[in-house]
Amino acid sequence: MTNNKTIITTKNAPDAIGPYSQAIKNGRLIFTAGQIAIDPKTGVLVPGNIEEQTHQVIRNIEAILMAIDVDLEAVVKTTVFMTNFSNFTRMNKVYEQYFANNPPARSALEVSALPLSAQIEIECIAMK
Repeated sequence: MTNNKTIITTKNAPDAIGPYSQAIKNGRLIFTAGQIAIDPKTGVLVPGNIEEQTHQVIRNIEAILMAIDVDLEAVVKTTVFMTNFSNFTRMNKVYEQYFANNPPARSALEVSALPLSAQIEIECIAMK
């Protein structure tokens, strides 16, 4: 089995805050690291409600994918982690703005905490 692992990095998304890559491409598959609502320009978590944080998270994912000429239409699976599942409906209204056509498969779950006290984290798998 050949390893075609390529590390994907862009300054248009937050730098990794640990020993991991923003994303990895292997063959046609792209795996993003979980993204929280860090503004890549400031390196600071976007303050605000679940809607504002969801917008920033998806913009971060989009920036990573765009680094290899892929858009959100290529996303086949997302996993959404939230610290308060009562915000699910509000998050979902923002999410559907980005994935209105042919939405990817998705899992969503509540977790006790996220890095930097973020309210939401999303990771995805896409195909090029």
